[in-house]
Amino acid sequence: MTVVTLIKIIWAVSAVGLTVLVLLHSPKGDGLGALGGQAQLFTSTKSAETTLNRVTWTLTALFMGLTVVLSAGWLAVPQ
Repeated sequence: MTVVTLIKIIWAVSAVGLTVLVLLHSPKGDGLGALGGQAQLFTSTKSAETTLNRVTWTLTALFMGLTVVLSAGWLAVPQ
């Protein structure tokens, strides 16, 4: 498995994860609190929202960074 293939796999997984996390956000601000039992993993609903926001921003940065690296062709092997 080449480095480019590995980075493409990480890029695809981050895209799917980012999609799921964005769908978990609530437009009214209740977010994970609306899911009921899922919010019990955290100490409070506010903590769940904070964690969800941090993970979403981290995956966004990863996705955007890998998009730039892959599209710029910086990892292409010269022939």
